[in-house]
Amino acid sequence: MIEKIISFSIRSRLTVLAVAAVLFGWGLYSLETNSVDAIPDLSENQVIVYTEWMGRSPQLVEAQVTYPLVSNLQGIPEVKSIRANSMFGMSFVFVIFNDDTDIYWARTRVMERLNYAQRLLPEQVVPTLGPDGTGVGHIFWYTLDAPGYDLAELRTLQDWYIRFALQNVQGVSEVASFGGFQKQYQIAIDPHKLNFYNIPLSTVLQAVQTNNNDVGGRTFEVNGASYLIRGLGYIQSIEDIKKIPLGTFNSVPVTMQDVAAVQTGGELRLGITEENGEGEVVGGIVVMRYGENARAMIDRVKTKMTEVEKGLPKGVKFKVVYDRSDLIEAAVATLREALIEEILVVSFVILVFLFHFRSALVAIITIPLSVLIGFILMNLFNVESNIMSLGGVALAIGDLVDAGIVMVENAYRNLSEGEGVS
Repeated sequence: MIEKIISFSIRSRLTVLAVAAVLFGWGLYSLETNSVDAIPDLSENQVIVYTEWMGRSPQLVEAQVTYPLVSNLQGIPEVKSIRANSMFGMSFVFVIFNDDTDIYWARTRVMERLNYAQRLLPEQVVPTLGPDGTGVGHIFWYTLDAPGYDLAELRTLQDWYIRFALQNVQGVSEVASFGGFQKQYQIAIDPHKLNFYNIPLSTVLQAVQTNNNDVGGRTFEVNGASYLIRGLGYIQSIEDIKKIPLGTFNSVPVTMQDVAAVQTGGELRLGITEENGEGEVVGGIVVMRYGENARAMIDRVKTKMTEVEKGLPKGVKFKVVYDRSDLIEAAVATLREALIEEILVVSFVILVFLFHFRSALVAIITIPLSVLIGFILMNLFNVESNIMSLGGVALAIGDLVDAGIVMVENAYRNLSEGEGVS
């Protein structure tokens, strides 16, 4: 079989060159489109179910949330195992699927079961799916460099402007915010005043809910024209909260400011984010979607950040904290250097010992063409380029070098002996 291939190649040189040219072009295309990352993704094929029930103990969360969810998620097709973790105010359920299961098919099956399990959970407890990313999906971190700005203002800017803008980038699964203070309206109720005015706490809670809502009405016709009627009731400021009526005391209206102190403040924090010991910072983590090209996605994120930065307040700039593209470029550069160096060494060895340019040309063409064919196969079988796979390619170049030198020397010797016989 090998003899027939060699004989056909010798007789049809143009065909061999055409096939080599096609493979070369296809290999270059595969090299550009192949997914590139620095770290091999060895994480399990999992779907995370996150449920929040703030203020409850881990034992109560385990009994009322985690156990019903785990019980109802049993029996999903292609599931390998289910793990769970209950903590103060939060529940995490990890549904591990087989490695060959499509991640989005798995998320759909889990969502179907969650719709059924919702009725077994406490009121106002809603389980949600985690982002469609992996354990190595945190590929880009940034902070906001803004001297003179308040941490609450920066966190608001991050949550309501920057995060939404970056989430529109193709390949981004989630932009997680960290640091600063999440702004909220706080009502500090004085229990002694509630007791004095004989107003129960439930009345205060209901008053806040009912006084923070828009209502709709019908149309009102005047001179043949219809006008839509609606009631504007959303809270706009602290003064609106202070003026919420709670009832009467001796025919005197009692409002929220009579029984509580109303203010704006930050949500309770369990930690802080500090950078290089220079103080607290606000920023975000860009999480890559499952199966995306890390290098291409980071480039798109940087382009979007350049656009977003134009709309930031004066003095606010992005500061990159972690950029995995640097490690990716270093891994690719290592392969490139190894390929160029070994081609030069092989060519030099063949030229010195054989002093035959055409023999050296065989090795020069064979080595890069073999590497490009490898990238074609990696694309066809969805194998990602990372430190491990690129390192394997670099090691394989050494085997190609040995085989190239042996085959070229053997062919050159046989041709020389044939010419001497004739």
